[in-house]
Amino acid sequence: MKNKMYTAADHRGVVLLVTLVFFAVFFTVAAAFISYVTSYAKSERHAVGAAQALALAEAGIDKAVYELNQNSSYAGETDTVLGSGTVTIAVTNVDSTTKRIAATGYIPNRTNPVATRTVKVTAGINSSTVSFHYGVQAGTGGFELFNSSKITGNVFASGPVIGHSSNLIYGDVISSGAGGLVYGVHATSSIYAHTIGNASGATIADRDAYYYGASTVNTTVSGTRHPGSADQSPADLPISDAQISEWESDAAAGGTISSCDASGNYTITSSMSLGPKKIACNLVIKSSSSILTITGPLWVTGNVTTQTGPTIKMDASLGSQNVAIIADNPSNPTGSGIITVGQSTIFQGSGSPGSFVFLISQNTSAENGGSTVAVNMSQGASALVAYAAHGLVSLSQSVSVKEVTGYKISLTQSANVVYDTGLPSTVFESGPGASWTFTPGTYSIVQ
Repeated sequence: MKNKMYTAADHRGVVLLVTLVFFAVFFTVAAAFISYVTSYAKSERHAVGAAQALALAEAGIDKAVYELNQNSSYAGETDTVLGSGTVTIAVTNVDSTTKRIAATGYIPNRTNPVATRTVKVTAGINSSTVSFHYGVQAGTGGFELFNSSKITGNVFASGPVIGHSSNLIYGDVISSGAGGLVYGVHATSSIYAHTIGNASGATIADRDAYYYGASTVNTTVSGTRHPGSADQSPADLPISDAQISEWESDAAAGGTISSCDASGNYTITSSMSLGPKKIACNLVIKSSSSILTITGPLWVTGNVTTQTGPTIKMDASLGSQNVAIIADNPSNPTGSGIITVGQSTIFQGSGSPGSFVFLISQNTSAENGGSTVAVNMSQGASALVAYAAHGLVSLSQSVSVKEVTGYKISLTQSANVVYDTGLPSTVFESGPGASWTFTPGTYSIVQ
């Protein structure tokens, strides 16, 4: 048999066949590579989106706890734009001191999400923490400033906020509800109220103004005006009557002082330590050489008066914890339970940051239409928080306090409130608190 000779055409056929096989292999590999890259990129996008959604959900949890500490009836919100996506928050009641919070983050939105994550936690009332978010917080009685008085911190009122000398407020001013009214003040930040401005006094907002009506009166706004804005929701005062009653019980557990003089006074004229104690009459603290060191809560079933410049301070062992001096006479709530701080009285913390003396009056005169002053302070003070949820607080002359809360508040002359950044998380020695916080061990993520 003769050998077959390969022609040029045969060579071209072999080359073509090899080429086709090569391209088939190439396209197969390329397709597999592109598929891998596409799948990887999609996986990476999903991973990034999932991480972003989780961050949004956790931010939503933080926002929910913040809102609960402003308003315990907060129930959540839907499709709030936050960062690169949106967040939806749902708050449900478990019982009076426990709430379940679920926050879902969507990237880029809830309608067409690339990624979602839901975080669930349980929030409860902290057993010892009370939160203050404003330098001044007034109830429906409102807040007035006279003469050269001023505030360093935010102001929140469920009643009107009125200045009479273009009084300075270094922060935001909020007057909540349909009756919200702000005028006669100069706010270095923004003003929020149903109505802003009045012909009787100039109003100034260095930033924005949010109001319900179509216009303002006698008002200068350096930032942006927002007519037609929704009214701000009222906020509960940070310490409830139930909490104060708990502290009174703690004070009474330390024993009762009944050794009062003929005038119904228990008088301190020399240095001593006191607390926890219930004092079944008026408490008078006087003498510039006397130092009253508070070691636990004091409940005075009469009036509290300081005279002639004594020093009242927290015991060093309390650290950053705080206790209160409470004036509360349940048998005469409108005419007793009055706190009067005389000139040059000095208040001191324990020496640790965030430690303050709390003066709490349960006098209810102002809430019932009366004019009795529940807490009256002029000159002195300093490491002090004044609190009268049902009464009138009057600060005058060169008095300086860290925070003031009252049904109605009046500042005159050179009175000054300087809000301390430690107050949002003020710790007490005992008793229930008003702050919503995460319950340990309840955090969970839903994919």
